[in-house]
Amino acid sequence: METEMKTNLFAGIAAAAVVAAVGTGSALAADALPPIVEAPYYEAPATFEPISSETVSSASGWYLRGDVGYAWNKSRGVDFFQGGNDLYSPFTTSKLRGGYSIGGGVGYKTSSRMRFDATLDYFGKTKFRGSTTGGGSGSGACATSCTSEDLSEYTALSLLANAYVDLYTHGRFSFYAGAGLGGTYVKWDGLDNTSCPTGTGVCDPTISHGGAANWRFTYALMAGTTININCALDADVGYRYRNVRGGKMFEYASAGGPGYDRGFHSHEVRGGLRYTFGGCDEPPVEPPVFTPPPVYK
Repeated sequence: METEMKTNLFAGIAAAAVVAAVGTGSALAADALPPIVEAPYYEAPATFEPISSETVSSASGWYLRGDVGYAWNKSRGVDFFQGGNDLYSPFTTSKLRGGYSIGGGVGYKTSSRMRFDATLDYFGKTKFRGSTTGGGSGSGACATSCTSEDLSEYTALSLLANAYVDLYTHGRFSFYAGAGLGGTYVKWDGLDNTSCPTGTGVCDPTISHGGAANWRFTYALMAGTTININCALDADVGYRYRNVRGGKMFEYASAGGPGYDRGFHSHEVRGGLRYTFGGCDEPPVEPPVFTPPPVYK
């Protein structure tokens, strides 16, 4: 009995020693292995089409435009009727001031380089100042040689059909030239004429002539720069030369008139925006800001 108990005791001690040895070996083996590091997750960046001249200018279709500007105007002269045998005499001087313009239009871009539009522009009041010199009327203060001061102003509405071609495109900038044909409705206010004897300050009473209004043939030449803002919106900064033919200016009054201006031309600077319908159907082309993945050591 005692022998059996000793045998069981030795067997238990041996088993415990084996288990301890195995556990110690496993712990040593675990300590010898390097730590497990999971591989980082990497997602490939999305690819975007870089901005190029073709990308910026590729959109075509219908567009609306709005513009504001300022025009420096120059008169070609004024002729007035003095009576008898269809005698017309020119004004000695005829000057126009500058004036603002505001307008809009609708157009169609047929390709990356060509576009067409129709524009309607309103030109605010433009002041006229002129003078005449010559013989007097035989009565009043100005009975001999006299000089007159003539004051008036006009407003205008210009309707043009235009065509443009992009000559060169670089990035967001396109440089263009264009031409337009149409008509301008010129509405003159009444002309006030004051005649004074040459060299004195005593003048005749002012005579007012009724103003005339009529359509005149007009052509225009344009040049400028288009700046692409986004897929649907462009800014336009440009120059326009406008040539307006002559027409009737004022009516008959007190043995003088009517008068006809020979037309005028203007040099205009303009700025505006164009909105293209359907210009944002394509995905954005701006490249993203990409941060490289972290490096694990």
